[in-house]
Amino acid sequence: MDPPTYDLPAIQKQPKSYHPLSFHVLALLMPFSVLGVLARLGLSALATYSGQSIFSLAYAQATGCLIMGFCLALKEPFSRYYPPAYIALTTGFCGSLTTFSGWQLDIFKSWLNSSNAPRSALNTVMDGLSKSVFTISLSLASLFFGMHIATEISPYFRAAPPPGRFFRSAATVLAICIYAATIPAYYLLPRDYRHQATSALLFSFPGTLTRYLLSTHLNAVVPSFPLGTYAANSFGTALLGTFHVLQSTGNRPLSSASCTTLQGLSDGYCGCLTTVSTFVAELSALKTTGHKYRYGLTTFLTGQIILVCIFGALLWGGNIVKDQTCVFD
Repeated sequence: MDPPTYDLPAIQKQPKSYHPLSFHVLALLMPFSVLGVLARLGLSALATYSGQSIFSLAYAQATGCLIMGFCLALKEPFSRYYPPAYIALTTGFCGSLTTFSGWQLDIFKSWLNSSNAPRSALNTVMDGLSKSVFTISLSLASLFFGMHIATEISPYFRAAPPPGRFFRSAATVLAICIYAATIPAYYLLPRDYRHQATSALLFSFPGTLTRYLLSTHLNAVVPSFPLGTYAANSFGTALLGTFHVLQSTGNRPLSSASCTTLQGLSDGYCGCLTTVSTFVAELSALKTTGHKYRYGLTTFLTGQIILVCIFGALLWGGNIVKDQTCVFD
């Protein structure tokens, strides 16, 4: 008598595990940081025009949070396929597309009425409040909408088998080459592009890497308060306030090269070091309402207090002016 036979399930290839500081993970952050900065600058440029109804940064924040929500809802299939790809999309692209420091500076400049618009003090307060509440509301709504879209398509979403060694190696080499290309792009493209984009691209990955290292080492310290993201957003806001001060010294104007470098550090390093998409994702993930309000309000108030101490004190002391005095060639 023949032994019974059984239908054995197909043996699925298990995804390779990666250390958070694996070279494959860090390398893939490079091009996605560059793409995130390009998308943010492009969206801001498209949304900046005479008579605009919505401040231009809102579009980048909404887009980044939408993609973040989509990726969060599909984290399991993304991670099954290639974990570095999930980190690159969320931490790299979405984190660089959205910016906390730019949002904080935009709000602070509204309190100051830096545009010198003919309006009352009440109107100035309302302008700052609207940018604060609108950005948080829009970002959270975009995050949840992205999750909703992912949930709707998840039944039709099939994760591909994990990539082989050749694909992983090729993706890593390509990622490094894309970021390396930002160096010749800075020198070969027209000089006007330097303060507009190419200088920021040089500083994009260092900003993302700093944020990633802070979150990797500090976020687990206090489970109810993501300390790493808080540190990245606070530190980046302090740096942006400092760079803005240096760009606003009316009595000691800087050279064009210095202005370009400061602009690149502001848009690239600070823009990628700070993030709204991760901030609202963490807000939504905290377990209790008290933890959510504590984290959200502490992060927001810290950013504004930092700008008061760095930018406001010098402005009210008469050492700098409201508008940037930098001149680009």
